[in-house]
Amino acid sequence: MVAADEQAHDVGHHQSDEADRSGRRDQHSLDGGEFRETFPGEHDLATEYEVSRHTVREALRQLRAQGIVTAHRGRLSRFAADGPLEPRVGEAYSLFRAVEAVGAVQRSVVRVLDQRADGVVAARLEVEESTLLVHLERLRLADEEPLAADRVWLPAAVARPLLGVDFTRTSLYDELERHCAVRISGGWERIRAVVPGRGELARLACPGSTALFAIDRLGRDAGERAVEWRQTLVRADRFAIAAEFSEGDGYRPGAPARTFRQARRTALTWCTTDG
Repeated sequence: MVAADEQAHDVGHHQSDEADRSGRRDQHSLDGGEFRETFPGEHDLATEYEVSRHTVREALRQLRAQGIVTAHRGRLSRFAADGPLEPRVGEAYSLFRAVEAVGAVQRSVVRVLDQRADGVVAARLEVEESTLLVHLERLRLADEEPLAADRVWLPAAVARPLLGVDFTRTSLYDELERHCAVRISGGWERIRAVVPGRGELARLACPGSTALFAIDRLGRDAGERAVEWRQTLVRADRFAIAAEFSEGDGYRPGAPARTFRQARRTALTWCTTDG
């Protein structure tokens, strides 16, 4: 009986070691971008790494537990950017670039792209109340998961060429510079936490306990002209603000935040060495 127990323990320990090694190989492949779009199925992984399906399942379970890959019923596993986005504040950061920089795919569902007058927004943009504005409303997705919903207004005299742009897979700032020769170079931003209503929870597919960040931004060009008024709601569980401070320099909200890539490499290194 004791011998049987020891044999079962040895088999279980061996399978666990195999799963650890398989998981580390998968992490190495992820870090190299090999599985960036879609994770292979269990059969393909077992064949490639010459291990059992049980070992592959255990390795994937470990990767899911660490938040490195995600899995949904009826869909293949995918790489997941770990932790909330931490864009650099103190500059005109682009949510599109922040998402793409971590290897995720940023896609926008355009709800509205038209030309209209809005007296309240016009006052924000320091123009006459009757001024025509280009209005863009989008649902922002990261790897097909809702991240943010935003609305943007720009003076039509500046941004009218944007009415013909497909914003599904591009940045507003890139298109503004490309089509209108306008670059956002300054402005101000206010970020506050809000409790979402039922509509926001449904639109952003949030768990009931999730808070949102409400972000108001006024963007100016190099000549200090107000050219962008933006209102964004972003999931607080997927977005964070980081800053550095020191006794000499004080609080610097524009300091580089620890990036997803740096955080993930640290996590992968720890997992590899910890065994």
